[in-house]
Amino acid sequence: MHELSIALNILDIAAEEAERRNIDCVEAVHIKLGPLSGIVKSALLSAFDLAREHSALPAARLVVEDVPIVLYCEHCQAEQPVESIQELVCPVCRTPSNHVVAGREMEITALEVTALEITDPDIKA
Repeated sequence: MHELSIALNILDIAAEEAERRNIDCVEAVHIKLGPLSGIVKSALLSAFDLAREHSALPAARLVVEDVPIVLYCEHCQAEQPVESIQELVCPVCRTPSNHVVAGREMEITALEVTALEITDPDIKA
């Protein structure tokens, strides 16, 4: 299951970024995941839960944004979302296309962090 190594890498990258920015508590790591990425979403979520227990981010959740497959159709001269992963054809004209514009992603997009409360009365928010 390569999802475990991917989950460990996501946690390492998020922890490095949190450290670089002096962030103490990462609540969630947000990613975009396409169906052509080769990653099984349910397996990644399970692997992430397992991996985070012994990481620098034990309380972090993984939030996955599903990215649809989008093709560029030469015939229509437009980007079109695919209706089925089994058929890479334009949904408008039914022309096959292998020009995938979106759907291969596995990208970390954001870290959700705990906001720090300012307690110094001389500092105004």
